[in-house]
Amino acid sequence: MNHPILKMHLAGIHQLLKRVLLTCFSFMSFAAYSQQPSSIDRPLPPFYDEVMAFVKQDSLHKPSLNKILFIGSSSFTMWKDVADYFPGHTIINRGFGGSSLPDLMRYQELIVYPYEPKQILIYCGENDLAASDTVSADMVYNRFLQLFADLRNRFPDVNISFVSMKPSPSRMHMQQRLIAANKSIRDFLATKKNTAYIDVYTPMLGADGQPLPDIFLGDKLHMNAKGYAIWQKQIKPYLMK
Repeated sequence: MNHPILKMHLAGIHQLLKRVLLTCFSFMSFAAYSQQPSSIDRPLPPFYDEVMAFVKQDSLHKPSLNKILFIGSSSFTMWKDVADYFPGHTIINRGFGGSSLPDLMRYQELIVYPYEPKQILIYCGENDLAASDTVSADMVYNRFLQLFADLRNRFPDVNISFVSMKPSPSRMHMQQRLIAANKSIRDFLATKKNTAYIDVYTPMLGADGQPLPDIFLGDKLHMNAKGYAIWQKQIKPYLMK
């Protein structure tokens, strides 16, 4: 068993089996989820169609392993040209809809596990707060803790980075809750290994402390290229090679 050639042969077989099992998982996941009927009594969960589109895509083309994975809400969903912002890195973007943290937890077996990423970047939480004034900073923080625990349990050594929630002009009424949730998540990640808190909130503010007006689209929620350029500058130093 100590023969070097035999070791290389066994290692190759292990990697092949791993990829075969991953492909089978994608096909089985697509089959299982696609056969779930919707009805008045049991409607499909939010963002079902978007996530199933990812699953179908993965069933047709083997997912890339050991790459950088982006998961989260519409600020990632709408970053269609994200790969152009980070040359030299392979980015898998699995942002979907206006998702919240419970949505990421609901679909993590489909949008995270198959890729065995070397790094996971999360942008989420803003929609949690926007859903209701009764959603507190602590509620968002606790939801993040649960997602973090799930991911860490599955991937003990993978870097998990959180991109701070941004200051959206259309959502300034909830900024105190948003700032508090950002701080709690930042302080938590500071106590954990293989993590990062990426601050995009501060550089998106002008000298008057208000969001820069020219970095957003007309809805005053989603960003234009200028906004994403700020994100690029803040995120790039944290991306793994």
